[in-house]
Amino acid sequence: MLDILITSKTRVKLLIKFFTHETNKGYLRGLAEEFNESTNSVRVELNRLSEAGILVSEHEGNTKSYSANKKHPLFGEMKSLVAKYLGLDRLVEVVINKLGNVEKAIVVGDYAKGIDSGTIELVLVGREINKEYLDFLIEKAEAKINRRVKVVIYDEEPKGIEGMLLLEL
Repeated sequence: MLDILITSKTRVKLLIKFFTHETNKGYLRGLAEEFNESTNSVRVELNRLSEAGILVSEHEGNTKSYSANKKHPLFGEMKSLVAKYLGLDRLVEVVINKLGNVEKAIVVGDYAKGIDSGTIELVLVGREINKEYLDFLIEKAEAKINRRVKVVIYDEEPKGIEGMLLLEL
């Protein structure tokens, strides 16, 4: 959906990078390397998104870093649009809400870093989660969101886990 509305693949990658996790930052060369794109194509899209006010930049020494503009009036909508594109809204709807015993759901790995790798890694924190039913729900979700889903379950939240919080009860 997002790639149909936005024809620039580089722009889509940038939106995913900056709107999946609010603290994501990037600089020109690092983003070009991460996306396997030329610095020129990344620069053009960074400039367009900055001029539109969707991204903000700041100088850190000799390096200019970019991040999502949380004050932009469409920030919430952009974040929601990216989540829908990645299928995270459907993942919550199909998997997490139907399990019932989930206290927390955290996306980790590539998606938490804003990289669309095709595999969503999810940490669930909760007790007495039916693993057979979870496997069934994951299979359903994978078909709906067209991405692979890997889930790890913990009774208590592990220390030092970083990612994008999807659900907290």
